[in-house]
Parts: sequence; structure tokens; C-alpha cells
Amino acid sequence: MLKRVCFILLALLMAAPAAADKNIDASSGMEFVFVPGSCFPIGSNNGNSNEKPVHEVCVSDFFIGKYEVTQGQWRQIMNNNTSRFNRCGDDCPVEQVTWRDAQEFIQRLNSLSGKKYRLPTEAEWEYACRSGGKEETYCGGRNVDELAWTESNSGGMTHPVGQKKPNGLGVYDMSGNVWEWVQDYWGDYPGIRQVNPIGPKWNTNSVRRGGSWQYGSGQARSAWRSSGYTDDHALDIGFRLVLPAAK
Repeated sequence: MLKRVCFILLALLMAAPAAADKNIDASSGMEFVFVPGSCFPIGSNNGNSNEKPVHEVCVSDFFIGKYEVTQGQWRQIMNNNTSRFNRCGDDCPVEQVTWRDAQEFIQRLNSLSGKKYRLPTEAEWEYACRSGGKEETYCGGRNVDELAWTESNSGGMTHPVGQKKPNGLGVYDMSGNVWEWVQDYWGDYPGIRQVNPIGPKWNTNSVRRGGSWQYGSGQARSAWRSSGYTDDHALDIGFRLVLPAAK
């Protein structure tokens, strides 16, 4: 009997860390992946002019959404569904979301969860996309068709999250499916070493990253930068969240 009790206690202790490692938000069901911070060269010398100059950026530890925010998660927090592809299902990424809409979602989620979720900074986004700052053409490697839904393979629509291969951190769809808003306002790279940069203080445009089902492989590159007005909404723009790691 004593051996059986010890075995059960041991099993519970072994299972507890595994459950904690999943980092699932109870309010929304969103799953997060831990990203250990470090320094990396952001940008590309082989891309557009706005990807230059390549410069070193350092980011602190954070958690990032394993998937793009889905239609089901959006509905759970906002009690509506803005998506054009609403027949795609609850596991498809929410789209037709403006940068300001994303901020409202975050505010409501934080009120429910008691946490401090936010959009990733542009530096955090590219660092996570590149599997922790590695030299990767796309978010996870060089084979775009294995990693992303783009114009060439999407069939003209979004797809449920997590169907393509994840990157080296276990994060899905950072290339393709839908563009992802980040926290930063649009601005040129400064060309100097930065620690946890947050972008310009203000601009009419905010940054979006990753490409989408409606664009080609070029826009799905890890270093590609795009922007839109904070009130822009389109059937290929969504977002994912981050949570700063506790200090």
C-alpha cells in the first residue's frame, strides 16, 4: 500500500512540470512558448532598403503565442467574429483586425487574466521568427512551402493554425497565413546596438510582419518589413501575443 501511494505521488510530481510548461492562458486557451532572450543581428543585407542597416539587438526572455490568435479565441474574449473567412472555423486565425482592435482585445484579456499580455515588439517578433535569432530565410528555415501558407499554396484563403511545420522554437505560422501586427510604430532602423527596442514614439503606421496567404514567398521572409495604418483591416491581417517573462 505504501509503495502504491509513493508511486502515485511521484507520478503527480512528474506530471506537474509538464502541465506548467504548456503555459496555457485559462481565459482564452492560448498556448505560449518560452523564448530565452539573447542578442542577434536584426535585418538583412540582401533584402529591401528598409531592412537595413543590419544591427545588433538584444531582447529579454519572453513567452510568445504558439499560434496566431484564432477566431475561437477572439470570439471568447470579444463576443464577436470580425473574420471574412468565418466558415474556416474556430482554429483559423482571426483576420480583418486593426492594430487598435488588437489593443482592445489585449486590454480585455488582461482584465480577465490578470496578466500583462501585449503585441510583440518588432525585435521580439523577428528574434522568435528566426528560432531565437538564427540565420533563417523564413521563420524556421529555407523551405517556404513546408513552413507557410502563401499565395502559391493557400488556395486563396486562410488555413487552421498549426498545419505547417513549426520553427525551431515550436512556434507555428510566423511566416504566412496572416500578417501579424507588432507593437512598434513604423520607423527606419537606427543602425546602432539596441536593448529591448520599442520603435518610434509615434507614427500613423504600425509594423506588421510575416506575410500572408495572399502574398508571395518574398513577403514571408523573416526580415521582410511592412506597415499599415493603425485602423487598417484586411482579410489577411491578424496578430499573436507575447507575455514578458517574470523577472
